[in-house]
Amino acid sequence: MVRLAHMRTAVVRVNVDPERVLTPAQLRDGMAALLELAGRSGAGLVANDLAAMPAGRREVELLVAAQDGDTAKGTAMELCAKVFGGTPVPGVVTFISRGTDDDAQGVLSGFGLTGEIERAPGGEGFDVVYVTLREEDLERIPESRIHTALEASLNCEVHIRTV
Repeated sequence: MVRLAHMRTAVVRVNVDPERVLTPAQLRDGMAALLELAGRSGAGLVANDLAAMPAGRREVELLVAAQDGDTAKGTAMELCAKVFGGTPVPGVVTFISRGTDDDAQGVLSGFGLTGEIERAPGGEGFDVVYVTLREEDLERIPESRIHTALEASLNCEVHIRTV
């Protein structure tokens, strides 16, 4: 999978057989074709045996480099429609976190925020991340929600400062 600088990796789940009409052979052939097409487009594909999945839950998981969930979802939907035909149904989009500053910016953008990220070595060998946000932003989104999301994404100590 191609990873572009300052791009996050989304995991996009797509139900490729919502009408429950594809045969096991079509599902296997479709996965092989999707693996090839995804690779050519710079995306990755989690290997799943679609034919073994319950008919209502035949979901593929595509790994797509994108700044936001909508872009990643659009790419995944396009790839699945080309391969499987019909109208695939998008599922949940999550992001893989590597604990980078790009991940922190992605968390902030999920809240509709921008901020400055500073990273410093902590006393026990772990990073401490300082995030500077505008005070007005914290009036509409509780600091505790932002703090929790950042700590979960970065897996390190986070301090939020305001300006």
